[in-house]
Amino acid sequence: MTLILTLCWEFMLTGLFAIGGGLATLPFLSQMGERYMWFTPETLVNMIAVSESTPGPIGINMATYVGYTVAGVPGSVLATFALVLPSLVITLLIARALARYRQSPLVNSTFSALRPVVMGLIAAAAFGVLQLVLFPGGGGEIAWKNVAVLEGIFFLTQVEPTKKLHPTIFIALGAVLGMVLKLR
Repeated sequence: MTLILTLCWEFMLTGLFAIGGGLATLPFLSQMGERYMWFTPETLVNMIAVSESTPGPIGINMATYVGYTVAGVPGSVLATFALVLPSLVITLLIARALARYRQSPLVNSTFSALRPVVMGLIAAAAFGVLQLVLFPGGGGEIAWKNVAVLEGIFFLTQVEPTKKLHPTIFIALGAVLGMVLKLR
């Protein structure tokens, strides 16, 4: 029971403080993995890859996955609910207040001030993921295969004929490349 309460508390805090969506949850998830050993940094990177190619935000997919691995189906449901609960409550409260104070300069200034904070959280998350991809295992040695794949994908997205391709093709190509390179 203590394990499930800890799981719910951690995901509720993540949901409360990760302003800006799924990518903003990554620093919190990374710290959670280090603190409780519920998942490894590699698992987090794999879950990001899966989450980017499936419906649903990263945080919710991660809460469902971690909850299930830690405490089965009840843990999965409770961790997911705990992650969503703060956003639901805050959204309902803000929606009510915004209807009343929509034209307030203070409200507009607050939202303007939050934008750079959210961008900072997302940039920190992107840097963490890039670090895990380029330096797997936390060592100082660069994974040149991963660098080559990133450069190849970047190159493909810049070539004129590929700009007309559906994004699903790039997702499938990334999945195949990941499996092929992982097998070697």
